Amino acid sequence: MTTFTLNNQNITALTNETILQAAQRHHIQIPNLCYKEGYRPDGNCRSCMVEIDGERVLSPSCCRQPTKGMVVYSNNKRALTSQKMVLELLISDMPEQSIQSKYQHDSRLQKWCEQLGVYHTKLPKRHTPVVADTSHCAIAVNLDSCIQCNLCIRACREEQCNDVIGMANNGRHTKIVFDLEVDLSLSTCVSCGECVQACPTGALTSKNEDNWTPDLKEVDSVCPYCGVGCLLTYKVKDNKIVGVKGREGPANKSRLCVKGRYGFDYAHHDARLKQPLIRRDNTPKSIDKLTPEHLEEMFRPATWEEAIVFATKGLKTIKTQQGREALAGFGSAKCSNEEAYLFQKLVRTGFENNNVDHCTRLCHASSVYALLEGIGSGAVSNPFNDAQFSNVIIVIGANPNVNHPVAASFFKNAAKKNQAIIEINPMRTSLSRLVKHFVQFNPGTDVLILNAMMHTIIKEDLINKEYIAKHTKNFDAIKASSARYSPESVSAICGIEAKLIKTISRLYAKADNAIIFWGMGISQHTHGADNARCLIALALMCGQIGRPGTGLHPLRGQNNVQGASDAGLIPMMLPDYQKVDDANVHAKFSKLWETDLATKPGKTVTEVIDSIMTNDLQAMYIMGENPAMSDPNLNHSRQAIAKLKHLVVQDIFYTETAALADVILPATTFSEKTGTVTNTNRQVQMGRQVLDAPGSAKPDWWIIIEIAKGLGLDWQYNSVKQIFNEMRQTMPSIQGITWDKLEKQSSVTYPCKKESDSGEAIIFKEGFPTSDGKALFVPTNYQLNTELPDNNYPLILITGRILEHWHTGSMTRKSKVLNHLKPQSFLAINPKDAKKIGISSGDNIILKSKRGSVKTLAKLDSNLQIGNVFMPFCFVEAAANIITRDDIDPNGKIPAFKYCAVTVEPCI
Repeated sequence: MTTFTLNNQNITALTNETILQAAQRHHIQIPNLCYKEGYRPDGNCRSCMVEIDGERVLSPSCCRQPTKGMVVYSNNKRALTSQKMVLELLISDMPEQSIQSKYQHDSRLQKWCEQLGVYHTKLPKRHTPVVADTSHCAIAVNLDSCIQCNLCIRACREEQCNDVIGMANNGRHTKIVFDLEVDLSLSTCVSCGECVQACPTGALTSKNEDNWTPDLKEVDSVCPYCGVGCLLTYKVKDNKIVGVKGREGPANKSRLCVKGRYGFDYAHHDARLKQPLIRRDNTPKSIDKLTPEHLEEMFRPATWEEAIVFATKGLKTIKTQQGREALAGFGSAKCSNEEAYLFQKLVRTGFENNNVDHCTRLCHASSVYALLEGIGSGAVSNPFNDAQFSNVIIVIGANPNVNHPVAASFFKNAAKKNQAIIEINPMRTSLSRLVKHFVQFNPGTDVLILNAMMHTIIKEDLINKEYIAKHTKNFDAIKASSARYSPESVSAICGIEAKLIKTISRLYAKADNAIIFWGMGISQHTHGADNARCLIALALMCGQIGRPGTGLHPLRGQNNVQGASDAGLIPMMLPDYQKVDDANVHAKFSKLWETDLATKPGKTVTEVIDSIMTNDLQAMYIMGENPAMSDPNLNHSRQAIAKLKHLVVQDIFYTETAALADVILPATTFSEKTGTVTNTNRQVQMGRQVLDAPGSAKPDWWIIIEIAKGLGLDWQYNSVKQIFNEMRQTMPSIQGITWDKLEKQSSVTYPCKKESDSGEAIIFKEGFPTSDGKALFVPTNYQLNTELPDNNYPLILITGRILEHWHTGSMTRKSKVLNHLKPQSFLAINPKDAKKIGISSGDNIILKSKRGSVKTLAKLDSNLQIGNVFMPFCFVEAAANIITRDDIDPNGKIPAFKYCAVTVEPCI
């Protein structure tokens, strides 16, 4: 720490802290416009000038670090004169030379002008014609208010690393431009809004910012979309969200993506469910009538009392007539931890079975299986922000720029600091331009590549022998199995040169700190668990775990898929991954819940569908899931769901699954209730109620309690806090996280076993949570896919998400901005394949597999290999999962969404 004097007051500066930062920490105000906390200081606006004793010229306080004994003045005559002159120069070029921004109600320029008493200017305005750019659906560009502070450039190029905004020309013609000086809507902008949040004058604004009046209510909460878990602040007016700003959170550091910034208005959509609905008498379920225009034909309004009685009577009747195994429940990773906990407890105590699952079965179930098997825990070892400490970063089977954009920004930050990223993916992504090595392999050959990497590391003696001996077992088995997979022997099958496999193997093994991130390109295969086993083995044999910048991180998809799994929303585990068939666990939970719990592991999502078709399962309660869009082989899945004798659906919209229900219960969105969620970093975070619910919609936790009471359970929960406190009793990992701590801090990392603890960001430092404290190497063997391309179906289909839409689109397609940015489905195809078929970009095409066909538009994309096509699964009008196959990984029971033989035909 450095002690110096500022305005005749002795203050201290922390290591590497600037004069301005030290002043702010001591609540001393110095004007600043081009400075933003967390950004690289630039010092170009000169509004923060201070006088330093003994120095001839003034100094920008945002760039200058104090030294011991330095005497600084920000409020003497010389400093104030300079600061006021700078502000007067800046307002001379504002519209009407006014300090009042035409475009922004919270202009920082206006704030400092008012604080220093600068209301007018005597200086002439520069005559540089400026035309507003309003071409973008969410962001307005008003360069007549631009002061060229460069904050937007740093936001775009250095924080989010999208490299869209730059400075062009010189002299009085200097201006901000997008790409090669094109309209914003035509540029490569990803609409994250980081530049808007940084702009101090309104030169870049959100188009709805005219609603951001001083009387807005601000509520701190967490983003409802992906597993990154960005903290944010909602701006609310008249019970309506009018804007969002990123908040300083441990995961996002105030950054947001397009969904977090502009995808909030789904909560206000006219299609919201606002009252309970019961299927009309003599109205059969039809998989041909899944869209909202059939709602009134199929359903009638009901009161809550009638709906709860109807819902529970049907469930009880099936249970009495067919037995308790005839019931199942799907919970949701979009709901809170407390709701996930209540839902699985309801199934286990009310249905009296373990037939409960959620969307983790469709994303990282195979990863979790392999992690539990290998290291005794299904959680990530390190937060994704640890990439900043890594020398080498492997990103495999993931497209983080699309699926986890804010997490990806930290990877891109690392790349720009010359940290080596190895991207291994069948598809070239937008991250590829920044990586050291891009490894584009043939789909389905992951096990070959990873075994070849292990082969190289072992053969060249790059293993960490000390770590292997101290912390692992069964290394000889992995050594023997990988010996069969030399880089030369797998090269032709994988489509990768042996030399490249050896290069990336050495780079990873020799790194001081290396971390592995993976996505659903690893897990969504029939060999998904084997893929994850290989990644675990790589980390273990190189000792790349248990330290900053190392470890294993499966990037979790939904905003609360980690928390829902932790809370026991899976069929073989009770809360905190305690096995349902463990005698001690059974006794503990049976006593706490005052019920003799079932010990037989329940059915997974995919097994439930099969059990319906065999009449073994006849009634379901589905909360916030949409299997009629998200499951594979949709024609089969929809037929199964329609076959149920009784289906209770609880959701915020009339989804494709709701269309097949017997009773629909209207729930609240995440912004209309309070509760916690857990992100991919294991950070338990507080979501706060922002809005009142529309109509008679109720929070999911309230509805679950009413269903429980209707089933005869004596539940007496009165608040979310009460539910959370019960969770703490059952989950050792969060026992130290109190509700009060979450309310104060907003985010606490688990494991946190004592209330005095701050939580552990990095785990497995001294071993693993296994019976002997050691991790297990599990050998793997390459297996061909059960469905391969042939003459009739010569192409391989890969499905996934796109940046602007989330999962099945039930939320994002109700957002004006997001739907405007990506309104239509498409099939991405390599130009050479397209030419061979006789199609061009924008042509109508038919995509076919052995299970069905869909019509969509062709999009030529050279990022795809010849023979591969890609399609997002969020568009109901062209539901990609009609095409996909329902073969599953035998361990994780996850479908093979990433590999399916198809053909493409022109639509004549």
